[in-house]
Amino acid sequence: MQIPNQKKMEMLRSLLLSRRFEEKLTELCKIEHKIPGMMILCTGQEAVGAGVCAALQPEDVIITNHRSHSHLLAKGADPKALMAEIFGKRTGCNKGKSGTLHMAVPEVNALCTTTVVGGGPPIAVGVAFAQQYRAEKWVTVCFIGDGAANEGSVHEALNLASVWTLPVIFVCENNLYAGAQRYEEHTKAPNIADRAAGYAMPGVVVDGNDALAVYESAMAARARAVGGSGPTLIEYKTYRWRGHGEADLQIYQPKEEIAAWQAMCPIPKLRGEMLAQGLISEDELQELENRIDAIVQHAIRFAEESPYPEPSEALEDLFA
Repeated sequence: MQIPNQKKMEMLRSLLLSRRFEEKLTELCKIEHKIPGMMILCTGQEAVGAGVCAALQPEDVIITNHRSHSHLLAKGADPKALMAEIFGKRTGCNKGKSGTLHMAVPEVNALCTTTVVGGGPPIAVGVAFAQQYRAEKWVTVCFIGDGAANEGSVHEALNLASVWTLPVIFVCENNLYAGAQRYEEHTKAPNIADRAAGYAMPGVVVDGNDALAVYESAMAARARAVGGSGPTLIEYKTYRWRGHGEADLQIYQPKEEIAAWQAMCPIPKLRGEMLAQGLISEDELQELENRIDAIVQHAIRFAEESPYPEPSEALEDLFA
């Protein structure tokens, strides 16, 4: 597949923005009482969100999970609104009511972030059914982890999506750990994608640290879905550099393993290819990094200066 240069630039920007955004969150989490709640990061596995979302149209929907920052930023969410939400401020994308773990950004069709393990796929199937029912040429992408892949809800969603030939792409980010449990301890099969055969859908294994390979696989799955051929299960092999959350000391992750995966960082891989192809110069790259740093710094200032919600607003936007 010939990937347009503008898509490569889009992915590089997304990778750099996601990384810088979370680097600052890592720093901010060390300041007592700065950010409320648990902080879960995707540092090291940003190529999945960057590549998948670059393959989508604005009308396509994503359903994501607790490791969502790169997905939301890659889909086009406003960094200021995300940062304010993480701070619990009224100017956040959900008025400070969701925090980092439950964000929704409907204006970019990021409809749901769920921390219920395996909770996303049934929702994604429902959204994809609506798209099919309305005869829309759009798709729904559902991001799950390798731990969620063992939940019964995921298998039910895969089965129903196949039976109804729904336009949904199941994206499994296999980062080798479900919480603190290593992949081999909770799953016997070498690949999550191997399970796709049981549901008569393609199962694809892709290098999740290669943004271009991620993009190509997502493009193929999207073409299949909008063409009426139904769902695809894609497993992206990647790794999270941080613990399950920022309070996790990572004593179960060998230091040499972390270092080995850090050496396969997706950012230098894409950046190096683009420099070699003359798609960007060192000066242009530095300018891009400076712009991204300014965006993140502005988002932090915006969040810090924003007000908290008033107690009287607690029951607004709630539906029963």
